[in-house]
Amino acid sequence: MPLAVELDRSAVLTGGAPAPAPLLLLLHGFGSDERDLPGLTAHLPAALGWASLPGPFPASPYPGAAGRAWFPITTPGSPDPEPVHAATAAILEWLDQTVPADRPVVPLGFSQGGLMVTQLLRARPERFAAGVVLSGFVLAGEQPHDDELGEVPVFYGRGDADGVIATDAVERTGAWLPAHTKATVRLYPGVPHSVSAAELADVATFLEAALTA
Repeated sequence: MPLAVELDRSAVLTGGAPAPAPLLLLLHGFGSDERDLPGLTAHLPAALGWASLPGPFPASPYPGAAGRAWFPITTPGSPDPEPVHAATAAILEWLDQTVPADRPVVPLGFSQGGLMVTQLLRARPERFAAGVVLSGFVLAGEQPHDDELGEVPVFYGRGDADGVIATDAVERTGAWLPAHTKATVRLYPGVPHSVSAAELADVATFLEAALTA
């Protein structure tokens, strides 16, 4: 039986512009939670709504980790696909039950959340207007809708001093995104595993263009 997980709907945070404004779906990184990314929205277009979701797994089994996770860490950069797909299904279920089908949605994720952005696009490309991957990566292997992503705009940004994401995952992502999506790729000199002011400015410009097109 496939693994099934649920989001804690009572923990979901929302704000910004109401429907029918486009909705940013904020997906935090490992060991963080739904409170982490809403602060970024102050640097993004004001005419957007946002919803920040909690990962379905606890990060606490891992030494020194608290908060939530979208999937357990097994081999860094190469997670077990089963919990990744389970988390993807949980997000899509929340989306289907909460957000009108005609409201444009843009998932924006950091680190593990960045992988979840690409998983959402790969699972249901027609549902999303664009995607934003911040210091994230893509899951290895082909998936059924990979060939349907060619017109989906995706922003992929990372710092060249990021030592957290495994090298093979960075290389995989750098090759996969331009080959499968309408990718905008940015590398930020000296930036570690974090989001810089320059990157946020680039994301704002990207979102304005992607949602106007």
